[in-house]
Amino acid sequence: MSSLTQMERSYLEKLFGMKTGYVLDYSDATFGDFFDHFNIDIHGQKFATNGTSKANKMRSFWTQESDELVGSVLSEMLDLYKTNCEINDEKMNSALFQKTSSIVSRLSNKVADNPKGKEVDDFLTHEFTIPSIKNLPIEESLAPIIQSRLDEALTAIRAGAHLSVIFLCGSVLEAILLGAAQKEPARFNQSPSCPRTDDGKPKRFHEWYLSQLIDVACEIGILKPDVKKFSHGLRDFRNYIHPYQQMVSGFTPDEHTAKVCFQVLKAALASVAGERK
Repeated sequence: MSSLTQMERSYLEKLFGMKTGYVLDYSDATFGDFFDHFNIDIHGQKFATNGTSKANKMRSFWTQESDELVGSVLSEMLDLYKTNCEINDEKMNSALFQKTSSIVSRLSNKVADNPKGKEVDDFLTHEFTIPSIKNLPIEESLAPIIQSRLDEALTAIRAGAHLSVIFLCGSVLEAILLGAAQKEPARFNQSPSCPRTDDGKPKRFHEWYLSQLIDVACEIGILKPDVKKFSHGLRDFRNYIHPYQQMVSGFTPDEHTAKVCFQVLKAALASVAGERK
């Protein structure tokens, strides 16, 4: 059982918009995907004791699990919330975010950091060069498809097809990380974050979520931590390929969003190719 106080819960619920039963802009599917990363079945009976809404399941999770686990989940959720605000160019409630960050730090027994605005600016303004396709861990027969999607993403940016840019970037990122896993299966399967079946065996790579590929790639040093952070934002946007999910969230990508997603992809490709300085 976590040691969250009622007041701390109130701050978290306000930041996550839980009054209406939702948690941020997660759908049932993406909420489940997020918790899958922690090997938690948030939609299971265990967390339905207070009701079946995402907010009630989150409250049940806070009540039943340890400070360490709750802190880890909330820390990742806050990072994703902050990243999505930055990518969407949305104003964030800085005072509330700082308060909730302090709560998470207490649970994790860490000193809270201030928002690292300079780190974000440095990442977004850095010039990353797309590596040669031959330096990426993909099958030779797949190379023309990857190159075509990269070219199309650039064309889409110029044409103002912002949503298309996001989908193309997400698909290329997933293909490259899947190729990296297939090239070095032992390293990926031995990672602590490797998703496993009920009998403890590593899942087949085509069964991995993009979030799991991102996290493991970072753990084994293929992706830099800053790329991991922003890649999760790109992954979340990629999920809006489902029209109803986009409708519910009210997500409307603009030129800034598209360019940031392409910047994330370029940084990821440079990291995977070993060309990131």
